[in-house]
Amino acid sequence: MSNQPLIDKDGEVRELTVDDLKKFRPISEANPALAVKIKKNIGERGPQKLPTKIPISIRVSPEVAEYFRSEGKGWQGRINNVLKEYVAHHK
Repeated sequence: MSNQPLIDKDGEVRELTVDDLKKFRPISEANPALAVKIKKNIGERGPQKLPTKIPISIRVSPEVAEYFRSEGKGWQGRINNVLKEYVAHHK
């Protein structure tokens, strides 16, 4: 079994050997507290940091959808911002 350090004096990580891999343990054994903290199902989001939005379905004209989608990622958020601004000015 190799007892070489994984990192050399220059901070470079060496290639792992079969012996290195045999020493690996599941995160639940190596650090149970961390395992509990990060355990979640695939596709499951973490806790919300901002107020949660509610999912709704609306129908808009093709021109509106094309305009916002053409602006790229985040188009739904931009629609939300436009509607929030409208609400703020029409209270």
